[in-house]
This record gives sequence, C-alpha cells and structure tokens, in this order.
Amino acid sequence: MSRSVDVVRTYLELRAREQLHRAAVDDPRVRFVQRDGISVADYRRLYRDVGARWHWLDRNDWSDERLAAHLARPNVAVWECVVDAQSGGFFELDRSADGSVEISYFGLAASFIGRGIGKAMLTRAADEAWALGASRVWLHTCTLDSPNALPNYKARGFQEYRREHYVAQLPDD
Repeated sequence: MSRSVDVVRTYLELRAREQLHRAAVDDPRVRFVQRDGISVADYRRLYRDVGARWHWLDRNDWSDERLAAHLARPNVAVWECVVDAQSGGFFELDRSADGSVEISYFGLAASFIGRGIGKAMLTRAADEAWALGASRVWLHTCTLDSPNALPNYKARGFQEYRREHYVAQLPDD
C-alpha cells in the first residue's frame, strides 16, 4: 500500500565562495573522509542510514551495476562524516559539464542530528565543491526532508532560486 503526499522541492545555490557563511564543529572526534572507490555495499549503508527516515528511495531502485558505474564516474565524490569510529552521515558531490557542482545527497544519521555537525559538514561540502572548480554550488531539499535541512542551507548562505510542487507516492509506514 502507498499514500500520496504533496511535496515542495526547493532549489538553492551559492554563486560565489564569499556567499558561504562558514561553520565549524568544535569536536576533534568529527572528521570528514573522502571515500574514493566506495563499494556499492558501503554506499547503500550510508544512503539507508541517512535517508530512510526521509524517504530517500530513488537509489534503492538502481541495480548494483548502475550504482557502481555512477560511483566510478570521475565527477562524483562521496565524503563520509566519521565521529570516533561511527558513521555520522555523508555527502555526495556531482560535477556537471557546465561547471556547476551539485551536492546531490547530504545528511546525518539520526543519532548525530542536533549536535552542530550538519552546519560544519555543509561548510565542508561547499568547500570541496569549490575545490572541484565549481562555477556554482547547488542543491535541493524538500518537505519530506529533515526540518533542519532548509534552515541550515539558508544559514550557510545558500539562496533559493526555484520551487516546485509534486505528489510523491510513499509506502505506508
């Protein structure tokens, strides 16, 4: 069974490095580690641990082969937030031919939300996007996402440039 849900998707961007309102986390146990050559199994773990509660479903439909090919693309970078030895979340960057870099996935595992890590991770994601030579950095969020997402993006200086409405079919909980 499934249910229909009205959703608002909001697109935001940074057009210059100077727009970024930087934030750091004052905890030496928090690290951001680039996961070059991440396995499909590890990626699926991150995707599930972060996104299941927010109804991230699209990558679940991808075959292992399709996901492996995507992750092997030179324009894709996956970074994991590690707190002590625990996975706290991740972000994925995708550089386009037009020079823009999308933060295509971004989120924290439930037990790490509300600890100030998200603002530092978003700062790091934007920094890494600029390091890839971004002409602009963009992302999108929606009303299915964490209620902390949009305020964090705006607090870091991301500017809204488009909204769209759609209906999502979600499995009954």
